[in-house]
This record gives sequence, C-alpha cells and structure tokens, in this order.
Amino acid sequence: MAQMGIWFYVIAGVWGLAAIVNFITATRICYAIEARSGRPLLKNGLPGFANIIPVAFNYGVAQDEDTQALRREMNKRLLIIVGGFVAFYFFITLTEPGEIGA
Repeated sequence: MAQMGIWFYVIAGVWGLAAIVNFITATRICYAIEARSGRPLLKNGLPGFANIIPVAFNYGVAQDEDTQALRREMNKRLLIIVGGFVAFYFFITLTEPGEIGA
C-alpha cells in the first residue's frame, strides 16, 4: 500500500515537470512566431507577453511555411500538455481511493 503512495508522488512530479517544460518551450516558440510575424516590441526592445491562444489558432500570424511549421510545433506542445492532463485524470480516477494516499 505505501509503495503506491510513493509511485503517485513520482508520477505526479514527472508529469508536472514535463508539463512545465512543454509550456516553457511552447512559450519560446510563440515568441519566435510573433517575431517572424512582425509583432511590435515594447519600448525597451523586449517582446511583450506571448499571445499563445491567437497564435495557436493562426490569428495574426505570418503565412510563410517556416512560421506555420513553428506554429504546428507549438500546437503539438500544447496538445502534449492537454494529453498529460487527460492521462493524469485517468491515473487518478482508475486507481483505488486507498491506494494513492497511504
């Protein structure tokens, strides 16, 4: 019983770390897409906040093939994160209630 509790923390930690890494990578790709699409920079020369949702839905994004390939890569990262949430949900719901807390 206690062994499953340890595995829960290991799986939750690995899943959380993977989600954070994928989100940071998607954000960096979003900044690259916005730079290729001619989005304005702030007054100090740094990019503003990443518009992940509009970029994911191809709103205001340059239509050249390289930029669209970056957008597809970003969308793949976001889908991996959503898939991780779904997998973690099934992991939580399919284990017995007493198995993961002890």
